[in-house]
Amino acid sequence: MMKRLTMTLGCLLAGFILANGQLTASRIQVVDSSLVFPLQTQHVHGSSIVQLPGGDLLMAWFQGSGERSADDVRIMGARLDKGHEQWSRPFELADTPHLPDCNPVLFMVGDKLFLVWIAVQANKWEHSILRLRSTDTYDAEGPPTWQWQDNIFLKPDEQFAEEVAARFKELPASHAGWSEYAPRYDQLIVEAGKDITKRSAGWMTRIKPIITVDGQILLPIYSDGFNFSMLAISNDGGVSWRPSLPIVGRGPIQPALAQRKDGSIVAYMRDSGDAPTRVQVSESKDGGRSWTAARKSDIPNGASVDVVVLTDGRWAMLGNDVDDGRYRLSLYLSEDEGKTWPVKHSIEYDPSKSGRYSYPSLIQGKDGLLHMSYSFHLGNDRKAIKHVVVKP
Repeated sequence: MMKRLTMTLGCLLAGFILANGQLTASRIQVVDSSLVFPLQTQHVHGSSIVQLPGGDLLMAWFQGSGERSADDVRIMGARLDKGHEQWSRPFELADTPHLPDCNPVLFMVGDKLFLVWIAVQANKWEHSILRLRSTDTYDAEGPPTWQWQDNIFLKPDEQFAEEVAARFKELPASHAGWSEYAPRYDQLIVEAGKDITKRSAGWMTRIKPIITVDGQILLPIYSDGFNFSMLAISNDGGVSWRPSLPIVGRGPIQPALAQRKDGSIVAYMRDSGDAPTRVQVSESKDGGRSWTAARKSDIPNGASVDVVVLTDGRWAMLGNDVDDGRYRLSLYLSEDEGKTWPVKHSIEYDPSKSGRYSYPSLIQGKDGLLHMSYSFHLGNDRKAIKHVVVKP
């Protein structure tokens, strides 16, 4: 394994507080920073990190010759044993024969470890299949011993179509990119929502779920076909799943969830809609079953974000806070449950705009430290997954 990396300039520089348009210095403490494996030529992307009950960290990502177009893409993983400084050699976590596997998500429900991911059928995102593995045997070296595997099948009913039509009516008028003689974007999506085949297939994972106090699993998923999101909900520990109503908007995908003290849930999403791209936001007041129409926040957005509620009540969000690339990755902090995000710290920043630091995963460890993983790309032939530890 490679030696521990020198911390990046973005980690050493102070962050800043946004107050009345002024920038004020604000330090953070980066405890550790390393690549999980050396820079390589294969495509590595979409990482997820989880802490096991004994304190070890487990990481997952997808790796291969490309993404959905390359059938050799599989889910890889590595382990960082508690008290150790170097990640293990990578090992395979999942591989669907003859199909690309992408977007892994690791999470714990009690003492059970889950891995969910997608197998990309027909090499098209909109035909992806949700897959799931689980086990309570994961303490030995190397990959966990999986005890159960299944696909997640969802069948959104007619309420899905009704919700799509109703929420689009709440959005501000926009016909960007469409001619007078072509169907409007909103109209195309509303019509697609009436098709039971389209609304039942192609849902994809990206961000970890939240587990409610009564054990309900709220797994965020999204569709490149509809270009919006919804949840897969399980009330029986991941044995069976049902869909929420959709999180409707123009491009709100890859939701990251946070629950307020009053029980309401907020989804922060990548903006795959019209410019300017901003983190999109939606809220649910009924446990994730229904959602407000997604709206743009004032936070610039270049790709996926992740969110975690800290034990002290603050919220943390990690993402690309630029709308022209993925060359900057920043950590935001909120003290009012996501109403405002006044504190921002730079984790990675490449002034040349050639680096790509994206698709983050963010958790808080048992020791209170923030563990983040993300794609670390320095060109087409220099790619890795990076792990950074921050004291919030």
